[in-house]
Amino acid sequence: MSGEGEAVVAAVEAVAERIESERDHLTDLDSAIGDADHGGNMARGWAKAVDAARDIEDPDPETVAKTVGKTLMSEVGGASGPLFGGSLVFAGAELADGVTPETVVAFAETYLAKVEDRGDARLGDGTMVDALTPAVHTFKKSIEVDDLDPLSALAKAVDAAERGVAFTVPIRARKGRASYLGWRSVGHQDPGATSTLFILEEVLEVAADRLDGEVPETDATSPTIPDDAEVEDVEADGAGSDGPAPEGSE
Repeated sequence: MSGEGEAVVAAVEAVAERIESERDHLTDLDSAIGDADHGGNMARGWAKAVDAARDIEDPDPETVAKTVGKTLMSEVGGASGPLFGGSLVFAGAELADGVTPETVVAFAETYLAKVEDRGDARLGDGTMVDALTPAVHTFKKSIEVDDLDPLSALAKAVDAAERGVAFTVPIRARKGRASYLGWRSVGHQDPGATSTLFILEEVLEVAADRLDGEVPETDATSPTIPDDAEVEDVEADGAGSDGPAPEGSE
């Protein structure tokens, strides 16, 4: 097993363990605004993904990513399978030349683009995109503009994702099952954004372990988002750019 391939498999194992440990929490989040299956589906899918990754003979990063993606597509029910898994299959091709800051940036951008396309969601819609977008753009800027080391860049991306998850609470969901609730979705944290954060946190921990470093401390600056992103303004009362919910609305 190559060093890079081994590292990617280790990340898959860490993610599966974390998702399993957070199964009930993810289910609780999904119970409030969805159909209460996100925790179970994700835990089952990632457990199967570990088995598939371990079965690869002499794995490389691209093969592991694509194999995990295909497994998630087949094992994770609902919309999460295509979003988390299908997007990973496409993004995995960016790792054909190995894991470098440049290939990881390309991987992250492709993954985000595929999630946006498959979910027809953008920043501010109250979905996993609200965690992914700031994370991806913060990582890209940290590498290409700020010239940070990969571990520091990843740590800043995780912090950006965490703030993105918090952003889903005061806004009205516009995509996914939560959008069916209208204004009743306000005040609830998106489970897909939350599981995305858990995945990124585990990748960071594995990266730190593999690079023999500690997870860097980061500042509390705002996450980087694309200049052309359309984000709804969130008022103090959490109503969003459409103004307060109509009196008596559900």
